[in-house]
Amino acid sequence: MSTNCAFIGLGVMGYPMAGHLQQAGFATKVYNRTTAKAQKWAQTYHGEYAETPAKAASGADFVMLCVGNDDDVRSVVYGDDGVLASMKAGTVLIDHTTASAELAKELAQACHERGIGFLDAPVSGGQQGAENGVLTAMIGGDKDAFEQVDDALACYAKTREYMGPAGHGQLAKMVNQICIAGVVQGLAEGLQLARKVGLDPDTLINAISQGAAGSWQMKNRYKTMWDQHYEHGFAVDWMRKDLKIALSEAERQGLSMPLTALVDQFYAEVQKMGGARWDTSSLLARLEK
Repeated sequence: MSTNCAFIGLGVMGYPMAGHLQQAGFATKVYNRTTAKAQKWAQTYHGEYAETPAKAASGADFVMLCVGNDDDVRSVVYGDDGVLASMKAGTVLIDHTTASAELAKELAQACHERGIGFLDAPVSGGQQGAENGVLTAMIGGDKDAFEQVDDALACYAKTREYMGPAGHGQLAKMVNQICIAGVVQGLAEGLQLARKVGLDPDTLINAISQGAAGSWQMKNRYKTMWDQHYEHGFAVDWMRKDLKIALSEAERQGLSMPLTALVDQFYAEVQKMGGARWDTSSLLARLEK
Protein backbone atom coordinates (compact mmCIF):
# COMPACT_ATOMS: atom_id res chain seq x y z
CA MET A 1 0.00 0.00 0.00
CA SER A 2 1.20 3.51 -0.75
CA THR A 3 1.75 5.95 2.09
CA ASN A 4 -0.10 9.26 1.98
CA CYS A 5 1.54 12.38 3.43
CA ALA A 6 0.45 15.93 4.08
CA PHE A 7 2.93 18.77 4.30
CA ILE A 8 1.88 22.03 5.94
CA GLY A 9 4.05 25.08 5.24
CA LEU A 10 5.93 25.71 2.00
CA GLY A 11 8.64 28.17 2.99
CA VAL A 12 12.23 27.97 1.83
CA MET A 13 12.58 24.72 3.79
CA GLY A 14 9.15 23.12 3.46
CA TYR A 15 8.80 23.59 -0.29
CA PRO A 16 11.74 21.34 -1.25
CA MET A 17 11.16 18.96 1.68
CA ALA A 18 7.64 18.25 0.46
CA GLY A 19 9.02 17.89 -3.05
CA HIS A 20 11.45 15.19 -1.94
CA LEU A 21 8.57 13.25 -0.37
CA GLN A 22 6.51 13.39 -3.54
CA GLN A 23 9.44 12.42 -5.76
CA ALA A 24 10.23 9.45 -3.52
CA GLY A 25 6.77 8.00 -4.06
CA PHE A 26 4.96 9.29 -0.97
CA ALA A 27 1.69 10.69 -2.30
CA THR A 28 1.80 14.20 -0.83
CA LYS A 29 -0.86 16.87 -0.42
CA VAL A 30 0.28 20.32 0.68
CA TYR A 31 -1.16 23.38 2.36
CA ASN A 32 0.28 26.88 2.46
CA ARG A 33 -1.22 30.15 3.68
CA THR A 34 -0.48 31.62 0.25
CA THR A 35 -2.53 29.38 -2.03
CA ALA A 36 -0.62 30.42 -5.14
CA LYS A 37 2.53 28.89 -3.72
CA ALA A 38 0.74 25.61 -2.99
CA GLN A 39 -0.61 25.60 -6.54
CA LYS A 40 2.88 26.19 -7.92
CA TRP A 41 4.23 23.30 -5.81
CA ALA A 42 1.47 20.99 -7.05
CA GLN A 43 2.29 21.84 -10.66
CA THR A 44 6.03 21.45 -10.16
CA TYR A 45 5.89 18.13 -8.33
CA HIS A 46 2.65 16.70 -9.77
CA GLY A 47 1.11 16.54 -6.32
CA GLU A 48 -2.04 17.95 -4.74
CA TYR A 49 -2.83 20.99 -2.65
CA ALA A 50 -5.64 21.75 -0.22
CA GLU A 51 -7.32 24.94 0.94
CA THR A 52 -7.05 24.17 4.67
CA PRO A 53 -4.65 22.16 6.86
CA ALA A 54 -7.52 19.81 7.79
CA LYS A 55 -8.25 19.04 4.14
CA ALA A 56 -4.56 18.42 3.44
CA ALA A 57 -4.33 16.04 6.42
CA SER A 58 -7.50 14.12 5.55
CA GLY A 59 -6.52 10.57 4.61
CA ALA A 60 -2.83 11.15 5.38
CA ASP A 61 -0.78 8.56 7.23
CA PHE A 62 1.90 11.12 8.12
CA VAL A 63 1.40 14.87 8.52
CA MET A 64 4.48 17.12 8.48
CA LEU A 65 4.54 20.75 9.65
CA CYS A 66 7.21 23.33 8.87
CA VAL A 67 5.94 26.79 9.78
CA GLY A 68 7.28 29.82 11.64
CA ASN A 69 6.82 29.67 15.41
CA ASP A 70 4.70 28.31 18.27
CA ASP A 71 1.64 30.37 17.38
CA ASP A 72 1.89 29.40 13.71
CA VAL A 73 2.00 25.73 14.71
CA ARG A 74 -1.08 26.07 16.89
CA SER A 75 -2.93 27.85 14.08
CA VAL A 76 -2.53 24.87 11.72
CA VAL A 77 -3.01 22.12 14.34
CA TYR A 78 -6.11 23.14 16.32
CA GLY A 79 -9.64 24.18 15.39
CA ASP A 80 -12.03 23.04 12.70
CA ASP A 81 -9.46 23.73 9.97
CA GLY A 82 -6.47 22.33 11.88
CA VAL A 83 -4.84 19.02 11.05
CA LEU A 84 -6.07 17.29 14.22
CA ALA A 85 -9.65 17.79 13.04
CA SER A 86 -9.14 15.22 10.27
CA MET A 87 -6.27 13.00 11.44
CA LYS A 88 -7.23 9.45 12.46
CA ALA A 89 -5.92 7.24 15.24
CA GLY A 90 -2.73 5.44 14.20
CA THR A 91 -1.42 8.30 12.07
CA VAL A 92 1.62 10.43 12.99
CA LEU A 93 2.10 14.19 13.29
CA ILE A 94 5.68 15.40 12.74
CA ASP A 95 6.54 19.01 13.57
CA HIS A 96 9.68 20.22 11.77
CA THR A 97 9.21 23.79 13.02
CA THR A 98 11.88 25.12 15.36
CA ALA A 99 9.66 25.85 18.33
CA SER A 100 9.62 25.56 22.11
CA ALA A 101 9.95 22.32 24.02
CA GLU A 102 6.80 23.28 25.94
CA LEU A 103 4.82 23.34 22.70
CA ALA A 104 6.15 19.91 21.78
CA LYS A 105 4.92 18.49 25.10
CA GLU A 106 1.54 20.17 24.58
CA LEU A 107 1.17 18.70 21.09
CA ALA A 108 2.28 15.27 22.26
CA GLN A 109 -0.50 15.27 24.86
CA ALA A 110 -3.12 16.48 22.37
CA CYS A 111 -2.10 13.75 19.92
CA HIS A 112 -1.97 11.06 22.61
CA GLU A 113 -5.58 11.81 23.58
CA ARG A 114 -6.58 11.05 19.97
CA GLY A 115 -4.41 7.97 19.49
CA ILE A 116 -2.10 9.87 17.14
CA GLY A 117 1.68 9.58 17.27
CA PHE A 118 3.71 12.78 17.66
CA LEU A 119 7.30 13.76 16.94
CA ASP A 120 9.03 17.10 17.41
CA ALA A 121 11.66 17.00 14.69
CA PRO A 122 13.34 20.36 14.04
CA VAL A 123 15.90 20.29 11.25
CA SER A 124 19.30 21.84 10.62
CA GLY A 125 21.08 22.39 7.33
CA GLY A 126 19.35 25.44 5.93
CA GLN A 127 17.80 26.03 2.55
CA GLN A 128 20.67 24.33 0.75
CA GLY A 129 20.33 21.23 2.91
CA ALA A 130 16.59 21.13 2.28
CA GLU A 131 17.01 21.47 -1.46
CA ASN A 132 19.65 18.74 -1.56
CA GLY A 133 17.79 16.43 0.82
CA VAL A 134 20.63 16.27 3.34
CA LEU A 135 19.14 17.89 6.44
CA THR A 136 19.76 16.74 9.99
CA ALA A 137 16.63 16.03 12.05
CA MET A 138 16.74 16.02 15.86
CA ILE A 139 13.75 13.99 16.97
CA GLY A 140 11.77 13.78 20.18
CA GLY A 141 8.57 11.93 20.96
CA ASP A 142 7.31 8.39 20.68
CA LYS A 143 10.08 6.06 19.49
CA ASP A 144 7.63 3.70 17.81
CA ALA A 145 6.29 6.63 15.78
CA PHE A 146 9.84 7.55 14.82
CA GLU A 147 10.49 4.05 13.48
CA GLN A 148 7.18 4.22 11.62
CA VAL A 149 8.05 7.41 9.74
CA ASP A 150 11.82 7.01 9.35
CA ASP A 151 11.70 6.04 5.67
CA ALA A 152 9.68 9.14 4.88
CA LEU A 153 12.00 11.43 6.85
CA ALA A 154 14.97 9.93 5.01
CA CYS A 155 13.70 11.58 1.82
CA TYR A 156 15.00 14.94 3.02
CA ALA A 157 16.95 14.27 6.24
CA LYS A 158 20.20 12.40 5.69
CA THR A 159 20.83 12.29 9.44
CA ARG A 160 18.01 11.43 11.84
CA GLU A 161 18.82 11.19 15.53
CA TYR A 162 16.25 10.13 18.11
CA MET A 163 16.90 12.31 21.16
CA GLY A 164 14.29 11.10 23.66
CA PRO A 165 10.74 11.96 24.73
CA ALA A 166 8.64 14.84 23.43
CA GLY A 167 10.50 18.14 23.58
CA HIS A 168 13.97 16.64 23.31
CA GLY A 169 14.17 17.32 19.59
CA GLN A 170 13.52 21.00 20.24
CA LEU A 171 16.02 21.06 23.10
CA ALA A 172 18.67 19.58 20.83
CA LYS A 173 17.94 22.25 18.21
CA MET A 174 18.40 24.94 20.85
CA VAL A 175 21.88 23.57 21.57
CA ASN A 176 22.58 23.57 17.84
CA GLN A 177 21.66 27.25 17.49
CA ILE A 178 23.62 28.26 20.60
CA CYS A 179 26.74 26.60 19.18
CA ILE A 180 26.30 28.21 15.76
CA ALA A 181 25.94 31.70 17.26
CA GLY A 182 29.26 31.50 19.08
CA VAL A 183 31.13 30.02 16.13
CA VAL A 184 29.90 32.65 13.66
CA GLN A 185 30.81 35.52 15.98
CA GLY A 186 34.31 34.10 16.45
CA LEU A 187 34.75 33.67 12.70
CA ALA A 188 33.52 37.23 12.08
CA GLU A 189 36.01 38.67 14.56
CA GLY A 190 38.85 36.59 13.10
CA LEU A 191 38.11 37.70 9.55
CA GLN A 192 37.86 41.31 10.67
CA LEU A 193 41.40 41.12 12.07
CA ALA A 194 42.66 39.28 8.98
CA ARG A 195 41.37 42.03 6.70
CA LYS A 196 42.79 44.76 8.94
CA VAL A 197 46.31 43.33 8.95
CA GLY A 198 46.31 42.33 5.27
CA LEU A 199 46.21 38.54 5.42
CA ASP A 200 45.10 36.68 2.29
CA PRO A 201 41.81 34.96 3.24
CA ASP A 202 42.25 31.85 1.09
CA THR A 203 45.76 31.20 2.35
CA LEU A 204 44.65 31.88 5.92
CA ILE A 205 41.71 29.51 5.85
CA ASN A 206 43.80 26.82 4.14
CA ALA A 207 46.24 27.11 7.03
CA ILE A 208 43.81 27.10 9.96
CA SER A 209 40.73 25.19 8.79
CA GLN A 210 42.34 21.75 9.12
CA GLY A 211 43.04 22.21 12.81
CA ALA A 212 41.08 22.97 15.96
CA ALA A 213 39.78 26.28 14.54
CA GLY A 214 38.01 24.58 11.64
CA SER A 215 34.22 24.50 11.36
CA TRP A 216 31.43 24.15 8.83
CA GLN A 217 30.93 27.89 9.02
CA MET A 218 34.59 28.55 8.26
CA LYS A 219 34.66 26.17 5.31
CA ASN A 220 31.38 27.26 3.76
CA ARG A 221 31.02 30.93 4.71
CA TYR A 222 34.44 32.57 5.00
CA LYS A 223 34.58 33.44 1.30
CA THR A 224 31.11 34.96 1.11
CA MET A 225 31.66 36.83 4.38
CA TRP A 226 34.93 38.24 3.04
CA ASP A 227 33.16 39.35 -0.14
CA GLN A 228 30.29 40.84 1.91
CA HIS A 229 27.65 38.58 0.40
CA TYR A 230 24.95 37.71 2.91
CA GLU A 231 22.23 36.09 0.82
CA HIS A 232 22.91 32.46 1.66
CA GLY A 233 19.96 31.00 3.47
CA PHE A 234 18.93 31.12 7.12
CA ALA A 235 17.90 34.70 7.91
CA VAL A 236 18.82 36.83 10.92
CA ASP A 237 15.11 37.23 11.77
CA TRP A 238 14.76 33.47 12.15
CA MET A 239 18.00 33.12 14.09
CA ARG A 240 16.79 35.70 16.60
CA LYS A 241 13.54 33.77 16.96
CA ASP A 242 15.50 30.59 17.67
CA LEU A 243 17.88 32.26 20.11
CA LYS A 244 14.92 33.75 22.00
CA ILE A 245 13.57 30.23 22.44
CA ALA A 246 16.97 28.98 23.63
CA LEU A 247 17.48 31.87 26.05
CA SER A 248 13.97 31.43 27.46
CA GLU A 249 14.67 27.74 28.08
CA ALA A 250 18.00 28.61 29.72
CA GLU A 251 16.21 31.04 32.05
CA ARG A 252 13.65 28.35 32.85
CA GLN A 253 16.51 26.02 33.77
CA GLY A 254 18.28 28.65 35.87
CA LEU A 255 21.23 28.88 33.48
CA SER A 256 23.24 31.92 32.40
CA MET A 257 24.28 32.10 28.73
CA PRO A 258 26.14 35.40 28.39
CA LEU A 259 27.74 34.66 25.01
CA THR A 260 24.46 33.63 23.43
CA ALA A 261 22.68 36.68 24.86
CA LEU A 262 25.43 38.95 23.55
CA VAL A 263 25.37 37.49 20.04
CA ASP A 264 21.57 37.79 20.03
CA GLN A 265 22.00 41.52 20.64
CA PHE A 266 24.58 41.70 17.86
CA TYR A 267 21.97 40.20 15.53
CA ALA A 268 19.53 42.86 16.74
CA GLU A 269 22.04 45.46 15.55
CA VAL A 270 22.24 43.71 12.17
CA GLN A 271 18.44 43.97 11.93
CA LYS A 272 18.67 47.71 12.59
CA MET A 273 21.24 47.97 9.78
CA GLY A 274 18.63 46.59 7.37
CA GLY A 275 19.94 43.03 7.52
CA ALA A 276 16.86 41.23 8.83
CA ARG A 277 16.87 38.95 5.78
CA TRP A 278 20.64 38.60 5.52
CA ASP A 279 21.98 35.20 6.50
CA THR A 280 23.51 34.56 9.92
CA SER A 281 27.08 35.08 8.72
CA SER A 282 26.27 38.81 8.50
CA LEU A 283 27.76 39.36 11.95
CA LEU A 284 30.86 40.48 10.07
CA ALA A 285 28.86 43.31 8.46
CA ARG A 286 28.12 44.68 11.92
CA LEU A 287 31.84 44.76 12.77
CA GLU A 288 32.73 46.47 9.51
CA LYS A 289 29.98 49.10 9.44
